[in-house]
Amino acid sequence: MKNISVSNDIIPVGEFKSKLAYFLNQIQEQGNSLIITQNGKPAGVLLSPKEFDQLKETKQFIASVARGLSDSEKGNVMTTAQVKAQLRKKRARNN
Repeated sequence: MKNISVSNDIIPVGEFKSKLAYFLNQIQEQGNSLIITQNGKPAGVLLSPKEFDQLKETKQFIASVARGLSDSEKGNVMTTAQVKAQLRKKRARNN
């Protein structure tokens, strides 16, 4: 994610509405995000689809790592031999 430029990337909702097509093109071309304010306070963020997908993937990865750490702390672990045996059983069922 790119750094936010206060002078360019934070805009009031009125300006956003009046220049919607311009801002949509800008985030597509430059990959930056826009923070949209209402009454001087942040009200929303506009991201490119690519940036949104990257954030979603990062969130899923972090959640997966957290689940793995939690399982490890609880002792829910398997040896390499156990994993291989389960994979062999699964493959045999699928064939």
